[in-house]
Amino acid sequence: MDFVTPPPLRDDQALAIVAPSRPSDATTLRIGRERLASLGVETRVFPTADPDRDEPASPAARAADIEDAFTDSEIGAVMAYTGGDDQLRVLRHLDGGALASNPTRFFGYSDNDNLRLFLWNRGVVSYGLGLHPDLVCDAELHSYTERYLRRALFEESLGRVAPADEWTDDWFDFETREPRDWRDNPGPTTWVGPDADPDEPVRGRTWGGSFGIVKWHLQADRFLPDPERLDGAVLALETSEDVPPPREVGYTLRAMGERGLLERFDGVVFGRPRTNAPPLEWDPDPDEYPAELKDIVTRELERYAPDSVAGFGYDFGHTEPSFPLPLGGVATLDPADGALRFGSE
Repeated sequence: MDFVTPPPLRDDQALAIVAPSRPSDATTLRIGRERLASLGVETRVFPTADPDRDEPASPAARAADIEDAFTDSEIGAVMAYTGGDDQLRVLRHLDGGALASNPTRFFGYSDNDNLRLFLWNRGVVSYGLGLHPDLVCDAELHSYTERYLRRALFEESLGRVAPADEWTDDWFDFETREPRDWRDNPGPTTWVGPDADPDEPVRGRTWGGSFGIVKWHLQADRFLPDPERLDGAVLALETSEDVPPPREVGYTLRAMGERGLLERFDGVVFGRPRTNAPPLEWDPDPDEYPAELKDIVTRELERYAPDSVAGFGYDFGHTEPSFPLPLGGVATLDPADGALRFGSE
């Protein structure tokens, strides 16, 4: 199946805000729309994202909202308000043919990776970032997020993605709106498998998303692509605010290996993991967790995909700031300098 990157947002088109997971909050919705307006983007709020809604719409209604946004010729991009934990139930109600026939740039991640994997199966490239929290935290939109959001909205590809100069693991308090602490970004690190060429860039279409959503799709086994379509792909994963124990990530990758899936990926890009999150069932060490996660992942790759290349600590997913990783887009990972590029399909 061929892939299509939906065309950039035109000046005469609006961006639809939908809520495939949870309805919106009036204050953060307003802030997000204002910041999109500052980028020259007109927005339209679709029914599921109505801030007066107390509960999420039914799965069928949420699917209808997505289809209405994709098939509206006046809409050139669609952005999810926020994530959640329920979007898997929406997919059975979607008309995949209608979405594929009307490819539109979709923005979302976390629970919205359900829809992004659904679009991947139809050959439609989609993007990370959502309105909340990515566009509404802090006194202004972070310049790093803004730079790559502009590219994702208005350009053909993201091109070369540079590391952010700074990052934060702090949660933003929407009541006090106090500034967060930011720290220097050490940049990504690269692991080259024992059978891989350290001088040979890896190039392939990205598949994956938030670890929890990928695990759900492996468990449900209803929306996985044919394994052959993953040959030569790049697995993109990030661990979200769930902060799963490294061994759990390892177990899932091991199961993918035994299923004959992990060996199909030529490369892996891992997002910078959060360690500061809402109350957890365990207490991760913020200094040790990323290294433990890397060790577990590389152990399973060495077992099942020794000719792959993996990059860790990229600025996508639940880290802040972040860039909108194109799921289904062609990624090039250069082990010589850790560079990550998107485009030239």
